[in-house]
Amino acid sequence: MTAAVDLIIVNGRVATMDDDNPRAQAVAVTGNTIRHVGTNAEVRSYKTSSTRIIDAGGGSVLPGFIEAHMHLFSGAAELDTLDLYEVRGRESLIRALEGHAAKRPAAGLLIATQANYSIVSNSERLDRHLLDQAVPDRALICVAPDHHTAWANTAALRAAGILEGRQLPIGNEIVMDEQGCATGELREGEAIKIVYKLKDGGNRERLGLETGGEPDPRPSREERAYDRKVLKRGLDYAASFGITSIQNMDGNFYTCELLDEIDQEGQFTARVEVPYHFKNFMPLANLEKASELGRRYASDRLHSGRVKIFIDGVLDSWTAVMVEPYADKPGHVGELLFSPEFFAEVATECDRRRLQISVHAIGDGAVRTVLDGYEAARKANGRRDSRHRIEHIEVIHPDDIKRFGQLDVIASMQPLHPPGQMGLPLEPTISRIGESRWPYSYAWRTLKDAGARLVLASDWPVSALNPLISIQSAVTRGVWKRGLPNQKLTLNEALSGYTRDGAFAEFREYSKGMLKRGMLADVVVLGADIETHDPEKIREIPVRATICDGRITHGV
Repeated sequence: MTAAVDLIIVNGRVATMDDDNPRAQAVAVTGNTIRHVGTNAEVRSYKTSSTRIIDAGGGSVLPGFIEAHMHLFSGAAELDTLDLYEVRGRESLIRALEGHAAKRPAAGLLIATQANYSIVSNSERLDRHLLDQAVPDRALICVAPDHHTAWANTAALRAAGILEGRQLPIGNEIVMDEQGCATGELREGEAIKIVYKLKDGGNRERLGLETGGEPDPRPSREERAYDRKVLKRGLDYAASFGITSIQNMDGNFYTCELLDEIDQEGQFTARVEVPYHFKNFMPLANLEKASELGRRYASDRLHSGRVKIFIDGVLDSWTAVMVEPYADKPGHVGELLFSPEFFAEVATECDRRRLQISVHAIGDGAVRTVLDGYEAARKANGRRDSRHRIEHIEVIHPDDIKRFGQLDVIASMQPLHPPGQMGLPLEPTISRIGESRWPYSYAWRTLKDAGARLVLASDWPVSALNPLISIQSAVTRGVWKRGLPNQKLTLNEALSGYTRDGAFAEFREYSKGMLKRGMLADVVVLGADIETHDPEKIREIPVRATICDGRITHGV
């Protein structure tokens, strides 16, 4: 007699991502592990009166999606903000902001997100005067999709005490006009957070991103309950897209404590890895906090042991660091947030502590600095399976392409970031980069073919969280000009970047990322066969069911 199972999925187009058994029809689950992957008849033999059955109806059955780069707490908080993604032009922007203000008469700070750099036009930059036309008497901030630039109205600048500017740490700027007043443009986190402090209920969801510190004063019971509710909403939102694992890109003890409480209540809908965010003003001794996070949180549902670092900004605000000057700003290459020497020290100490490292590096100069730091760590500590990462890599110098494979560095890249993809404007980004660097921009295929391990992600809330949108972008990407290298991926490569390779990136390739006997029961069931579906319409495929740790967390 065959042992009973709790859940079976039948009639599926099962893409296991397991090279030893790549195709199947059905999956059987016992508890939180996969019992069998095989034919319908084999799996049905496990059925008893208590077994739950999901009929995939010919849709794809895949390992649960692993979102390798996102910001859970701040993304969840932004679900209530005004989304300007589809807004274009001065009049449309003013109407949208007026409507948002009318709906939130008591808000201490009005927040709008996805304000593209060319939201007014390709030639006109957003400023406080335009925002004042929509909301003249209440604090308002509009945040760019990349979250590295924001624009505040006069009321917000005045309330935050920065209408006449303020000295900020390197790489951050309150842009000033010729009369000595702020234009409203705020570049990078140290500038943006000054206005964000006007937000109702504080700014706890951004602490892990901005400082890596803890809330001070300690949140009240009511505040803690509110924050836990925000995080739970983010987890449920991720589950709705088939996401079963999250590699978060900011964090602190407070975030982990809240997630642990949700887990203890049996309400987890996705596994979460939380890093410690190390900033350039911190001493090396602060890395003990990262080590302690790793010791305290080490389960298969919530774990730490990674350090996140920002070493530059973004292209559109000229804060990414380039080897050669920007094409549209001669003589300017941007400023590193860490000196090369200090970053090498940090990387070496992280590596000595066996902490994994993830570094935001956009420009080719920043990418080179990170690779140099990883190489220094290897020389100091010896070669080991460190799986250090670089996040984004929007421009890379050709001399550094092979170094990813040579140093075993993971390339974490976002299919929705290239200009022109899925409705993203080409300008001003491609003019910042310059045509000579286009062949080495968002170079997914180039890096992969040169030996880099590639993982894919959204960077939510910078881009849409739904992995199917990213997968569509990855397999349909075009070129900016005839003759440029084609950087698109195959469907199998894109799926691997969201499953098997994502598991590898967090040292979990033996427990998830594939549908295989004995592995964790993390599964997504789609409403169509993704392998035969029109590539231009992959984003339209519904998620029928998400299963995490053997539990149905969405759908069916």
